[in-house]
Amino acid sequence: MATINFDEFDKKILQYLQEDSSISNIDLSKKIGLAPSSCLLRVKNLKEQKVLKQFTAVVDEKILGFEITCFAKVSMSPLNRETSTKFIEEAKKIPEIIECYTITGEAAFLLKIVAKSFQYYRDFVFDKLLAVPHVSNIDTSIVVGTEKKTNVIPLE
Repeated sequence: MATINFDEFDKKILQYLQEDSSISNIDLSKKIGLAPSSCLLRVKNLKEQKVLKQFTAVVDEKILGFEITCFAKVSMSPLNRETSTKFIEEAKKIPEIIECYTITGEAAFLLKIVAKSFQYYRDFVFDKLLAVPHVSNIDTSIVVGTEKKTNVIPLE
C-alpha cells in the first residue's frame, strides 16, 4: 500500500478527528484555519482515500460491567489455512473478543477479550473459545493496570 502525503491541513484534520470524531465541521474548520466547505471537502477526500475508516464512539468497558481485560494467545492444531479461516470466522461472532490478530511465533492468534469477572472469563474459555474446532492451547495474560490506551496514530 502506498503512503499518502498529507499537507499540514490534512494532518491537523486527522489529529483533531482522532481526538474527538464528534467535532462539528464548523468547529474543525475554525481550529485548522480553513473555510468550512474546504474543510468538509478535505474530510470527504480522506474518507475516499480510506485514511478515515469510520467515526465511532469509545465506550468505557468498566462502566458497562466488563471489569477484566485479557490478552490470550491461541494456538491451533493443525495450523493451516482452513483451521485459521474457521477460527477467524468464529472469533468475529464472539462479542467478548474485541480484537483478533494473526501473529507470528508459537501461537497463531492474539485476542483482546473483555469479561465481567474471573468466573465469566473461565466460562468464556470453556464455553466459547475451546468450543472452536482445532484450538489446542490458550495462554492468557490478565491486565492488572492500563498505563496508556489510545487510538491516536502519530502523524509525524
